[in-house]
Parts: sequence; C-alpha cells; structure tokens
Amino acid sequence: MPTLMPIALYALALGGFGIGLTEFGTIGLLPQIGADFHISAATAGYLVSGYAISVAFGGVLITIAVTKLERKRVLLGLMTLFVVGNFISGIANTFSIMMVGRVVAALCHGAFFGIGAVVATDLVDSTKKARALSIMFTGLTVANVLGVPFGTWLGQHFGWRSTFLTISGIGMVAFLAIVLLVPIDPPHDPETGPRTIREELLAFKQRQVWYSLLVTICGFGGMFGGFTYIAYTLTRVTHFADSSIPYILFLFGIGIFIGNFIGGKSADKNLKATIIGYLSGLFFILVIFALTATNKPASVISIFVMGILGFAPVSAVQMRVMRYASSAPTLASGANIASFNIGNTIGAAAGGYLIARNYGYTSPLWSAAVLTALAVIIYFVADIDEKKASKKL
Repeated sequence: MPTLMPIALYALALGGFGIGLTEFGTIGLLPQIGADFHISAATAGYLVSGYAISVAFGGVLITIAVTKLERKRVLLGLMTLFVVGNFISGIANTFSIMMVGRVVAALCHGAFFGIGAVVATDLVDSTKKARALSIMFTGLTVANVLGVPFGTWLGQHFGWRSTFLTISGIGMVAFLAIVLLVPIDPPHDPETGPRTIREELLAFKQRQVWYSLLVTICGFGGMFGGFTYIAYTLTRVTHFADSSIPYILFLFGIGIFIGNFIGGKSADKNLKATIIGYLSGLFFILVIFALTATNKPASVISIFVMGILGFAPVSAVQMRVMRYASSAPTLASGANIASFNIGNTIGAAAGGYLIARNYGYTSPLWSAAVLTALAVIIYFVADIDEKKASKKL
C-alpha cells in the first residue's frame, strides 16, 4: 500500500502554482500586452526574458542572503514579494512599470524553489526525494494545465491586467497555506553542514555541479525557447484563431503534468536515463514541430509531446545538482533554479533575435533544438569525466 506524502508538500506546490502562473501566464498574453503598449513581438518577449534574468540573479543572491535563516519565514517573505510584484504588473500604465513588477515578482522565484526543494526533500526518506520534488513542481504543471489557459482566457475576456491581479490573490492564498501547513525547520546543528557562505560556495568546486547547471541552462533553454513565442507560431504559421490558444496551451499543460509525474518516478529509479532519454526526445520533437508547424494536427500533437518530454527531467536535474553539492544543498538548489531561468533567457532571446531578423515564427523552435542538443552533449561529457575521475581513485 503506497504511503501518503507529507501535506506540507502541497502547500509548497500551491506557491509553485502561483509562481508558474507568473512565469508562464504572460506567454499567452504577449500579443495583447504588445498591442496595448504598442510594442513589437520581440520587445514584448522581454517580459519573459526580463523575468528570467531577475530570477537568475535574484535566486542566487537572495538564497545566499537567507541561507541561514529559518526557512518557513523566508518562504513567507518571498510570497509577500510575489504578491507585491504581480500587483504592480496588474496596475502598470506603461511597459517600463510593468517590467518593474515582473522583476519584483521574479526575485522570489529562484529562492522559493531553491529553499522549497530542500524543505521538500527533508520531509521524506531517500527513496522518495525525486517524487517529493515532483510534487512541489506539480504547482508549475497545474499552472500550465489549468492556470495558463485560464489566465489567457481571463486576459482575453477581461483584459490582461485581470490575470495579474488574480495571480496576486492566489499568492495570498499560498501565503496562508504555508503558514498553516509547512513546519518550522529545526535549528541548524552547529557541528554539521556548512556554517559560512564561503563553505557553501566551496561545493561549487565540484566540476559535476557545473556540468549539471550547464545541462539545465541548455536543456531548459530549449524547452522555454520553443515555448516563449508559441502563441505567435500557432496564430501566424499554423493559422489557429486567437480564441484557440488557451485550449492548445491546456493540452500542452496536460503534457507537462504527465511528464512531471513520470519523470519524478523514473528519476528515483535511474537518474541518468531520465535526463538523457527525455532531453534527447525533446530535441527530436522540436525538430518535428518546426518541420510540420503549418499542419494543425501535427502541431497540436507536437505541443502535447513537447510538454511531456520538456518537463519530465526537471526533478532529475534538480536531484543531480543537489547530489553533487550535498554540503550546500540550499545554495546549489537555488543556483539550479537560476540556471533554469538563464536558459529561459537565452532561449527566449535567441528566438526573439531570429524573429526580429525575419527568420519567421518557427525559428525559435530551431534555436531551441540546438540548445537541447547541446544539453545532451554536455551530459555525455560530464558522464565521461566522472568515469575518468572514478578510475583515478
């Protein structure tokens, strides 16, 4: 009989749901936001890449600043920042002010998932750690299954501002759930674990930590690079109506939900096969999507499969970096979340660059495929390096 997972994991998942809405919900609204502020598609894409840059820097810096503080209080502080940032975006009357709101909301992202990942894995035994992470990341998957399509629908019917104000309200609910359900972590043992920031940073002397971060950057740069401009691809290449986009994003979200579920289970069994297998599959589906983007049925199938393959390795890569930086799991976890968003920035920027130079709205899929292929190559290099190092011992 399967054992129940701690209920605190679901409070973390609710926070992840709100953050997932903030990160991905903008994607389906980019055409509307761009039209309202009279900006180009590439400029509108900065709302995605700007958010990701803030996550990348804020995630590491904030995690360093709070790594010795009581984790529950930190999570509550981060959710407060999240609520404020989304409220600013919702009432912004210029593109610059909206970008400020995006940056403020993004500051909580990396640290929330970085600290949340450590809290989640501490709540379960060693055989369930990847599944605990997958439950925390379920918030992101549900945000794509239900939240992003609903946010897109809400924005199309009541204005895009209503989406951000609703997300701010969800953040308040998540704050309350964390207050009620997440336990206060025990005091730090002065005899175990790193006691200074310098000792935490020493964990990054391990080459395998850096390999893991590079796999995250390239692999999920491919995932998000292909996804950032998906509304433009579907409306201007595949010629779906704007009203169809929420339903297609819903299907993509179902794929992500499935991928997160099966990826967490497979990562607990075989970490290496999970990362290599799903990233390789993602490369091939991105190529297929780019080649068949004018065909509606093929595009819909590609988007669904892309969701499965793109999100399945998330728990696995998070586990890998925490494993090789076991003396500094909080900082390493935050760094890996930052790497997700560095990849997001690179993927979105590459796609925007190609679109701005008139390579068409399928070009982000090609740049995404290149990034994903690099992730697979880097992982093989890491595996070879690890085998050589073990032979020397």
